[in-house]
Amino acid sequence: MSGIFGVVSKRNCVEILFYGTDYHSHLGTEYGGMAVLGEDFTRQIHNISQDQFKSKFYQDFKRMKGNKGIGVISAFDEQPIYLNSKFGPFCIVTNGILENIEELAGGLLEKGITFSEVSKGMVNVTELVAKLISQGNNLIDGIEKMFDAIDGSCSLLLLNRDGVYAARDRYGYTPLVVGKREDAWAVTSESSAFPNIEFKMVKYLEPGEIVLINEKGMLQRKPGGEMNQICAFLWIYAGFPASSYEGINVETVRERCGRFLAKRDGDIEVDVVSGVPDSGTAHALGYAMESGKPYRRPLVKYTPGYGRSYTPPSQEARDLIARMKLIPIKEIVEGNRIVVCEDSIVRGTQLKNFTVKKLWDNGAREVHIRPACPPLMFPCRFNFSTRSIYELAARRAIRSMEGQDVKNVSKYIDHNSREYKKMVEWIAKELEVTTIRYQTVDDMVKAIGLPKEKLCLYCWTGEYPKPMAGKREKKERIPAVKKKAEAKRKV
Repeated sequence: MSGIFGVVSKRNCVEILFYGTDYHSHLGTEYGGMAVLGEDFTRQIHNISQDQFKSKFYQDFKRMKGNKGIGVISAFDEQPIYLNSKFGPFCIVTNGILENIEELAGGLLEKGITFSEVSKGMVNVTELVAKLISQGNNLIDGIEKMFDAIDGSCSLLLLNRDGVYAARDRYGYTPLVVGKREDAWAVTSESSAFPNIEFKMVKYLEPGEIVLINEKGMLQRKPGGEMNQICAFLWIYAGFPASSYEGINVETVRERCGRFLAKRDGDIEVDVVSGVPDSGTAHALGYAMESGKPYRRPLVKYTPGYGRSYTPPSQEARDLIARMKLIPIKEIVEGNRIVVCEDSIVRGTQLKNFTVKKLWDNGAREVHIRPACPPLMFPCRFNFSTRSIYELAARRAIRSMEGQDVKNVSKYIDHNSREYKKMVEWIAKELEVTTIRYQTVDDMVKAIGLPKEKLCLYCWTGEYPKPMAGKREKKERIPAVKKKAEAKRKV
C-alpha cells in the first residue's frame, strides 16, 4: 500500500504537508514525494529505502513554498507525477493496484501518447493513471473514465490551481478521510495523521466519491456509490493502530480479534501471551484480556532501526529486516508455554526462521501460533496485501497434500472441514510449532464490526464483489514470470 496526504491552507502549507505525509511511513518503503503549488509547482521525490522520510525531506520542506500540496509514501513507483494536460498542469499521487497495466499502456501508445517515467523497465503506474485522466472532457470526467478503464483499484489526490481533488476508488478498497482546522483543510489515507497536526475529521469519503478542497472548504464534485468493499486487512495488519476506517478504530478491532482467538482456546494451557511486534501486539493484548493469562514480551522490536518486514518489495530485504528487528529475552522465554499472536501467516518463512526459532533457541517449552485472520488463499487483486499464490503457506500445504495445484479450494476454506484441519496441521508441522489455530472469517468480521458484504475478503475467500465478478477472468500472478509479476504491482 501507499499512503497519500493533501492539504490546502490559508498560508504556507509545507510544514503541514511534511508531517502529514510522514505519518504514512508505515505504508511504504521505496519512495517519498511531495508537490507544492505556490506561484508555480515545486516537486521533490527521494528514494527512502535506506532512509526515513523525515531525514530525506527535512531540507526540502524548508525551501518549498505554497499554500496547496500533496505528498506520498510509495512502495514501488516514484511519485508525485507532473503532467501538463489540456486542462492545465497538475500533479497527482495514487494508491491502489492495476491488473491491466499492459493493456491500458498499450492502448495509449497506439494513440501516440508516450510515457516518460519508467520504474524498473515498466510504465510508472501513477503516470499511466494521469494520462488516462487526461483523456476525459474535464478532470472529473477523466477520473470517472479512468475508474471505468482499470481492473483493480485506485484512490488518488490531484493538485492544480483549483485546490486538491480527492477521489476514493470506486469500490472503496482503500480509505480517504477529510479533515479541517481553523486555517486549513486536508485529506489523508490514515486518520492517525490528523491529531498531532490539529485537524478534526470531517468526512470519510464514500467509494467513488470525488471532492475538491480549497481555501473555502470542501466541495463535492461527484457523489459516492452504494458499493463498499473496504479491505479488511487494513484493520488486521496494514493500518496504523490510531487510525479509524469507516469510523472503526484499528487498535480496538485488533483487541477484539485477540479476544475471539482466546475464546476458541479453552483446551490449551499456557504461561505467557505475546504478540509479534508491532502489528501482533494489540491482538495479543486482547487475547490476554480474554484469557486472563499475563501479557509479556519475549521478543522486542528494535524500533529505531527497522520498519515492517512485509512492505519491502524484495524477499531479501524482507528477510533481513525480519531477522534483525526482533531481539529475544531469554529470561521471559525459557521454560514457558507461549501463545504468539500474529496478524497473519503469508509465506510463513519469516515466522519460522526469525520468530519461532528464536523462541525455541531460548528455551520455550511450547509455542502456539494464533493468527488474527484466516489462512490466506489468494493474492490480493486490489492492493499490495499479498503477492504470488505460490508463496502462500496455505497453498503450499494444499499442493503437498494433493500432489498438485488445486483450482477449487473451497473445502480448505471451510474451517469445519476435515481438509481444513489437515491443512492447518501441515502448516504447524512445517513451521515447527506446537499448534496453530487461525481466526475464522466470521469472527474476524465480527471483530471489525461492519456487515460482511461491506468488506473485501478476497484474500481469504476468493470471492469478488458483485460488480467485479463479471469482469474479465484474472490470471494468477506467477513469480517465475518476472515481467508479468512486476506489471501487477502497486500504484
